[in-house]
Amino acid sequence: MTPMTTRRPVVRHVVRTPAADGSADSSSDGGRTSTRRPDTLAVEEPLEIHVNGRPFTVTMRTPGHDVDLALGFLVAEGVVRSAGDVVSARHCPDAALDADGRPTHNVVEITLRAGVAPPQRSLERVVSSACGVCGTGSVDAVRARCAADLTGDATTVDGAVLVELPDRLRAEQRAFDRTGGLHAAGLFTAVGELVRAREDVGRHNAVDKVVGWAVQQGALPLAGHVLQVSGRASFELVQKAWLAGCPVLAAVSAPSSLAVDLAVEAGMTLVGFSRGSSFNVYSGGHRVR
Repeated sequence: MTPMTTRRPVVRHVVRTPAADGSADSSSDGGRTSTRRPDTLAVEEPLEIHVNGRPFTVTMRTPGHDVDLALGFLVAEGVVRSAGDVVSARHCPDAALDADGRPTHNVVEITLRAGVAPPQRSLERVVSSACGVCGTGSVDAVRARCAADLTGDATTVDGAVLVELPDRLRAEQRAFDRTGGLHAAGLFTAVGELVRAREDVGRHNAVDKVVGWAVQQGALPLAGHVLQVSGRASFELVQKAWLAGCPVLAAVSAPSSLAVDLAVEAGMTLVGFSRGSSFNVYSGGHRVR
């Protein structure tokens, strides 16, 4: 398995600037220092997902928990709704070698239960690590896959719990500590207990890895839970949370207008700018105590 991080050479430059009054900074020589050293980077590689023996899509991701990622991706496509929909999910070792000469495992094969409709070939595409729904025909096609009813989920969350979740998620970001280049998603109970956390170079991939883990645990839908993400709350993250049946999505940064509209439509509680001791509630405020 390819590791999540790798080392590359880098030249670090530190530029010394004059003090505000125009005099030279006494702690520097007024010039520039350059240092060559190795740097730790997040790995980004393609993962090819096969469904029932046929190539379905290629997504860019950080290696690790690839089967979870593939299953979570199929949940977001409206193909998989429970563990019973899947006969098997496994890596298919390929012939490619990584930068260190080791075999990679960049293909995952998913076999669906008889009677479960495979993804439509019209949805086949290459997905970047930036966006989980690029290539989908229309916003209406995405909405059509979101069938979970969140309006009846009576989950409530204390504000004191919500403000603690970003730090609790951050404590699980071990690869981020080494690279500064990974997003994270964490599944929490309504009282703030961490259930599972995942990291990836793509925000949507981190969520898919959490959802895919839940598929294998037979834990869908995610009623009564909070999904905390490290970045912004985009449309595709709300869509993924909705399909997984999660009533609360919280982000440390801003939501988009379409994310808010979809959360309102879904009956989801959407929290943004969850930082320090404050947060904004954009929809579903009845769940926040």
